[in-house]
Amino acid sequence: MLHQPAATPFEPEDSGAEAPAEAFLPRYFARIGYRGPVAPTMEVLAALHAAHIAAIPFEAIDALTGAGIDIGADAIDAKLIGQRRGGYCFEQNGLFLRVLQAIGFAAEGLIGRVRWMLPDDAPPTPRTHMVVRVTLDRRPWLVDVGFGAAVPPRPLAMDSEDAQPTRHESYRVVRHGAEWQVAARIDAKWRTLYRIENVAPPAIDYEIGNWYTSAHPDSHFRYQLIAARTTAETRYGLRDNRLTVRLADGRIDRRYLTADEIERVLAEIFLLPVARHWRPAIERAATAEIAG
Repeated sequence: MLHQPAATPFEPEDSGAEAPAEAFLPRYFARIGYRGPVAPTMEVLAALHAAHIAAIPFEAIDALTGAGIDIGADAIDAKLIGQRRGGYCFEQNGLFLRVLQAIGFAAEGLIGRVRWMLPDDAPPTPRTHMVVRVTLDRRPWLVDVGFGAAVPPRPLAMDSEDAQPTRHESYRVVRHGAEWQVAARIDAKWRTLYRIENVAPPAIDYEIGNWYTSAHPDSHFRYQLIAARTTAETRYGLRDNRLTVRLADGRIDRRYLTADEIERVLAEIFLLPVARHWRPAIERAATAEIAG
């Protein structure tokens, strides 16, 4: 593992030896624009978290177009770093987990069930959301850089059920037996995002969850164009042809877009290298009727 003093910026070593597992870190730091210290501290964790969600957008366009989503490490690095694409939870948190482990954090992946926009008594959903748990000074922290327009803007303490304010919404993490329920306070109501299991799963569970999310006909990523990006001041969310901009001071702007406008905001707001073969999906999204 890589160990650097807290005040020392990351400087990769240049040697003729085989590249270590940490060799992708300089490319990742360049991708998110991070130039700070590299050490397993809360300050570094919070800074990386904020830089990641501001630079790498949430999107699942490869599921929408039928291209498929590979969550192998090489495929994720090629897509999110090399191609400057975005991704969804298995890609985003899979990458972030490897970054944290390479730096020296005690980090592990967890899996859970999305409950966003569902009533409390709704039937169980599939295990299709990956997050990261980091232990610092014996305290567990929930780290999630892959939950779209409601992504927590910073790490959340898992040993407190109190409300945890952020620059955007407040969050809370409540223990329910062997699970944690994560909720955000939106429009003056606590809304459950997901429930996370306590035990780190084997890799195959992520593969199954990724298959369901990217390929199953019931997955909304197969028929909706969705993108999101969160900065310190603004949340941007695109759902088909509706762009929502939420400012940290509470102001909200919503507008509907044409196909050309969708293409433009994908490039200018969500920072994506728009590909020509996306156009049919963009044109379908432009004609969508969105309820709610």
